[in-house]
Amino acid sequence: MDDSTRIWITPVPPFGPDESGVLLGVDLTSEDPAERMAGVLLNRGHEGQEGVFHLLASDLSARYERHGERLVVEVTASRQVLAHDLADHPDALDEHLAALPGGPGDDDRVTLIHREIVTGFRPAGSEDGKQPVLLVEHEGPTTLAELFARFDRGESGFAVLPAD
Repeated sequence: MDDSTRIWITPVPPFGPDESGVLLGVDLTSEDPAERMAGVLLNRGHEGQEGVFHLLASDLSARYERHGERLVVEVTASRQVLAHDLADHPDALDEHLAALPGGPGDDDRVTLIHREIVTGFRPAGSEDGKQPVLLVEHEGPTTLAELFARFDRGESGFAVLPAD
């Protein structure tokens, strides 16, 4: 599936109806091992508003960069946290983790998801100058409208990733 169909700039429930943000879909049934690893880490979330989980930056975080008209979003994770959570996981995801290179300046951080979209959107600054990314977990291919419908039915949830 084309990554550009799995990243949206849209008003999202945790931000409120008038505030747009970056939303990434994470398919828990994906064949992509890195996406499945991100799904494993979503279980580390701490519940905030009903159906919305907050993750610690040490578990999963997001990074924004602009390259001309493209907004690049990367979801990064701690190699140590992943290794711990994958120790008893039935998939062979730990083998894929071992093959992931460390991040620039931090060998413990690995990039799990890399998505780009052509947009003029520039993430708004928060108190620390960074805007979180929202992940919405789902099963199988879907559209943005269906993601929100699944959330309304309690069939998926949002995770708020801090920006690093």
